[in-house]
Amino acid sequence: MEPAGSEQRGAVRELRLHLVTWNVGTASPPPDVTSLLQLNSLGPTMDMYVIGLQEVNSRITNFLSDLAFDDPWSIFFMTVLSPLGYIKLSSVRMQGLLLLVFVKHVHLPFIRDIHTHYTRTGLYGYWGNKGGVTVRMSLYGHTICFMNCHLPAHMENTEQRLDDFEKILEMQFEGENIPSTLDHDVLFWFGDLNFRIADYGIHFVRESINNKRYNLLWEKDQLNMAKKKEAFLQEFIEGPLQFKPTYKFDLYSDVYDTSEKKRKPAWTDRILWRVKNLCQHASKEGEFSEEEQTISVTLNNYISHMSYGISDHKPVTGTFGLELKPLLSDPLIILNPEGEWSAEHDVLISYSAVPEFPSSAWDWIGLFKVAFRHVNDYVTYAWVEDDEISSNKDSKQVYMSAAEIPDMGGEFLLCYYSNNLQSIVGISQPFQIQPNRTLIEKDLTQEENSWMQKPDNLESLDEF
Repeated sequence: MEPAGSEQRGAVRELRLHLVTWNVGTASPPPDVTSLLQLNSLGPTMDMYVIGLQEVNSRITNFLSDLAFDDPWSIFFMTVLSPLGYIKLSSVRMQGLLLLVFVKHVHLPFIRDIHTHYTRTGLYGYWGNKGGVTVRMSLYGHTICFMNCHLPAHMENTEQRLDDFEKILEMQFEGENIPSTLDHDVLFWFGDLNFRIADYGIHFVRESINNKRYNLLWEKDQLNMAKKKEAFLQEFIEGPLQFKPTYKFDLYSDVYDTSEKKRKPAWTDRILWRVKNLCQHASKEGEFSEEEQTISVTLNNYISHMSYGISDHKPVTGTFGLELKPLLSDPLIILNPEGEWSAEHDVLISYSAVPEFPSSAWDWIGLFKVAFRHVNDYVTYAWVEDDEISSNKDSKQVYMSAAEIPDMGGEFLLCYYSNNLQSIVGISQPFQIQPNRTLIEKDLTQEENSWMQKPDNLESLDEF
């Protein structure tokens, strides 16, 4: 099963990643995010979306509701992306910080060891209005980490921003054999980093922006300045800032702050990345040899989106190509529906596992609609041990009761969830479930009978 939207040349696979950072200023989702997610792009589809939001509405009533149910932004992006074949792989929330990761279904068996973490840095580490939320995983055997941060505001707080980021980098994931943040093969760092443009006055900054001479401002950008001095930042890479500073705008406009404060424009919203042990020995052509690298990151575009006006920040996106040599090529589980499926009879699932698969009595196989949103969005499920009906050295069979199968049928797929690995480790091809003919015929008969029996109120109308 070849993952859609990715290219494979020999042993190398290229995945397309679209990363979003947006301080939404407590606003509700906009009506449309087609351009933000580049859904009309003529190129190959994305394999993964990573969406980092800051200042999601976290008033106490909203936040308590979001703890019990998905928050409006998560629901919004799931509604947009699930019909296109993406599942919400993971998410992590800390007050106003939210990080969402969506992937194409076909990659699920090759994504493992998913962990999340959050680090508070507000109020000396006791308050989560500032800090970082992180998702890490193994992608085709390579370790990837995504870190969405909201750092302290204001021109004079550069050192505090750097101190807070160092603290976030030092956090440790819970679990065995999980690398530290900087030991991941690739680390993406993004968010409202709140770095400002130093020294220059507001008139010079605005004139440079109006004339699209952004390069005049780069050397006084506090993050660029810090990267030259701070050793821990020097391995982070960022694309050129060829777009207008993304803060601060009047709402629903592309006009910079006209309030009394008249904030100086700044590139507060940024996307950077770091490749571990990036080889510095370039070949004569100035490129790294394939033997020296098993994963590389290419930035395809880095832009802001001026049309969105729900907050005083403009969203920023980065589209990346991840070229990697898969260290995993086979799924841990291969599973398929047996025979024709319908709600008229019990149905069978066959599956096989690789010898080293760490199975558990708590593993289950879920039946999902093709446009399912997340791992808990199943129609029904079967326990792999309790519902097993046959087993041999090559494969096992599990049954599902007819009573659990949707009467109206449709297109579905099966996913095997591993309790030990806390992830989907096998997924079937989509397949059709036939409608329950008996139930449909019964419904039609009842409908015909209801038409034949004229209601009393219509009979009384006939008298007039």
